[in-house]
Amino acid sequence: MRLSLFAFLVSVCVVTPTLALAQQRHDPVPLIFDTDIGNDVDDVLALGMIHALQSRGECELLAVTITKDHELAAPFVDAVNTFYGRGDIPIGVCRSGVTNTAGRFNVLASQQDNGKLRYPHDLASGNDAPDAVAVLRKSLVDADDGSVVIAQVGFSTNLANLLSSKADDVSPLSGAELVQQKVRLLSIMAGAFTDSHKEYNLIKDIPSAKKIVNDWPTPIVWSGYAVGKSLLYPHQSILTDYGYVDHHPLAEAYILYQPPPHDRPTWDLTSVLYGVRPNHGYFELSEPGKVQMADDGVTTFDAAANGRDRYILVREDLRPKVLEALQLLSSQPPSK
Repeated sequence: MRLSLFAFLVSVCVVTPTLALAQQRHDPVPLIFDTDIGNDVDDVLALGMIHALQSRGECELLAVTITKDHELAAPFVDAVNTFYGRGDIPIGVCRSGVTNTAGRFNVLASQQDNGKLRYPHDLASGNDAPDAVAVLRKSLVDADDGSVVIAQVGFSTNLANLLSSKADDVSPLSGAELVQQKVRLLSIMAGAFTDSHKEYNLIKDIPSAKKIVNDWPTPIVWSGYAVGKSLLYPHQSILTDYGYVDHHPLAEAYILYQPPPHDRPTWDLTSVLYGVRPNHGYFELSEPGKVQMADDGVTTFDAAANGRDRYILVREDLRPKVLEALQLLSSQPPSK
C-alpha cells in the first residue's frame, strides 16, 4: 500500500528530529579524577562539577585518586561523593610524603554536629584506602579500549607510578600498555605556556612530572596556569547558589580555604570541563606540539605537526560563557 505524499511528508517531519536527536546522543565519558585535594579549593569545585555532569549523563566517574598524602584527603573525597549520592566510587591514595598536612578544609571530613558526622561517609582514614595505582589499573582494565579520560589536577605522582607499574593479577599488561590501550585523553592542569612561571603541580613532584612529559603515550591537553587565573570563580555564587541545604561541602570548603569576598582561580575546573565537554566551544587549543620541562619545573612548548600535546587558550569573548558553565555545574544540586 502506497503512502500519500501528505502522509510521507508527515512521517519525515516526525521521524527526522527523532533521528537527529539520537545521532547527537553520546555515551557518558568514562572519567578518572586524579587530585591533590586539600591544597587548594578548586579541586573541590571540580569534583562537584563532575557529579553534576554525571547526573546529566555526560560522564561516569570511575575513580578518584589522590596525590596529597594526608589521611583526611580520602575521607573528604568520600564525604563529597556521598553527599552527591555516590559514596561507592573507588578512592585510591599515594604514600609519597608530598604535602602531608591536612590543609584548611579536609578537616570537614571529621566535622561533627551533635555527635554525628556533618557529612556522612564510610572511609574513616586514607590509611584504610587502597593504593592509587591498584585503583587506576582496575579502573582501566574494566573500561572499553580508547575510552577513558583522565583529569589530572594535582601532582603527577600517581600517573607516573601507573606508567611504571608491572603486570599483575589485574592485568597482564604493564601500566604504560594499559594507558596506551584504554586512555583516550589526559586533560591535565599543569604548566605555564605564556611565561616562565614554575607551576605548583609540577614543582611539587618534578621527577614524576618529567616522566609524564617524557613518556605518556596518549594525547594530552594542558590547562596552564594562566587559564584558571583568567577565569575567577565569583564568590557571590558561594554565598547564594549553594543554600539549598544547611551545610554544603563545596561552599564550606571554599570559605574555610579563604573566606569571601574572594574570587578563586578555576584552574582544575577547566581541565574537567575540557575533558568532558571538548566540543562545546568553551576553549580554543594551540597547534599540536611537544611540551618540554626543565629541571626547575619550567615548561616550554615546541610546535610539531604530529605532536602529542596541545594547550588550552581562552578567548576574551568566551570568558562569560565559560564562567557561567563552571558556576552552574559546580552549584547544581545532587540528583534525587
